[in-house]
Amino acid sequence: MKLLLTCLMGVLSYLSMAQSSNREEAFLKKDSIVSSLDAYTQVFYYHKAEAVQDRPLVIQLHSWSYPADSLKTIGLSTLAKNKDYNYVFPNFRGVNNHPKACCSDYVISDIDEAIDWALKNMNVDKSKIYMVGYSGGGYATLAMYMKSRHKIKAFSAWASIADLSAWYAESLERKNKYIQEITACIDAMGGFEDLKAKERSPLYWKTPTQRRKNSSLHIFAGIKDGHLGNVVPITQSISFYNKILHDYKEKEEAKYVSKAEEKTMLETQTYPNNKIEKLLDRTIYYQKTSKNTMLTIFEGGHEMLSSAAMEYIERAVGNK
Repeated sequence: MKLLLTCLMGVLSYLSMAQSSNREEAFLKKDSIVSSLDAYTQVFYYHKAEAVQDRPLVIQLHSWSYPADSLKTIGLSTLAKNKDYNYVFPNFRGVNNHPKACCSDYVISDIDEAIDWALKNMNVDKSKIYMVGYSGGGYATLAMYMKSRHKIKAFSAWASIADLSAWYAESLERKNKYIQEITACIDAMGGFEDLKAKERSPLYWKTPTQRRKNSSLHIFAGIKDGHLGNVVPITQSISFYNKILHDYKEKEEAKYVSKAEEKTMLETQTYPNNKIEKLLDRTIYYQKTSKNTMLTIFEGGHEMLSSAAMEYIERAVGNK
């Protein structure tokens, strides 16, 4: 009986949290668009700013395992509403466990077409289009930085995957479910194929330096990610940050993350920092910038701090 009551209380608690989340996102409206590539119907959720004048547009990209219908916006949709920003949460092929997901051409097209819809149906300030995502959404954010046809002012990527091949090896080490999902994504029928994984990895794509020269890219990673049940090591974010600096021909070596610095963070899950800096209430262990690109390693795990994401975006856009 005691076990039954405990289980019942757990179920009620879960339902209560789900209802609370649904209430929080109740203001979002649902619509759909048909893909120009294959007639796939993509659902999306949105909030239209109430102001008559043009307002910023926030595009939030869902995580690896939770599609748009999950409404796991981590409070970003509420932040956008409170600021009277336009907001869109597209589905872009849903869970990353099939070939048309995982930053395929279909994913890139779906997200671009969701932005097309917003530009047509909302009063959008085209100079203030922001893209935000964490985990699989961070992965998609990096992909859109590389391939979106839109002029996006700021990208905020959290706990991101940049190299699907390396993440496969990291998942093997952790023995988690992502092994099978990555293999399914790259359509490797005979087992894992390194080349196919790299083709889906923003780390190996050509950086559109001219198209993005006026765009901000903020990369965030919790220093404990990759440890104790967290799933994406900070090396993924570090590698992409260094790649962008290289592609923009950054000459100052101190702007890059060195192998010694990376090793210290991986081995100790901390970093000696005399500056007292915070990301909201979290310690910033390590932060580097080069032109419009920034890397921040903070006290945390596999997560996104939505208010911090918006704070950094607005700070960057406001300074230009």
